[in-house]
Amino acid sequence: MPQLLHRGGGGYYRAGGVARYPLDRIYEEVAYIAYHFHWPDEAILGMSHQDRRRWVEEIDQINRRRNAEDEQRITSAFKDLR
Repeated sequence: MPQLLHRGGGGYYRAGGVARYPLDRIYEEVAYIAYHFHWPDEAILGMSHQDRRRWVEEIDQINRRRNAEDEQRITSAFKDLR
């Protein structure tokens, strides 16, 4: 039986075997996408790893833009109070 080895970034693999994506990361991706887009977990789990990662990145960009817009709006409101 091949030895289980740790790889940086939280992944594990068997020496000489195929690398596997950590199960906890899959749950994180599914929860993140389902929370933001309200898609059923079956649909998200049916996606390829690459597609899930792409949607996670898209959601992250949407959140960053919205946070920046909110920050500008708040900053502007405080300037108007002066």
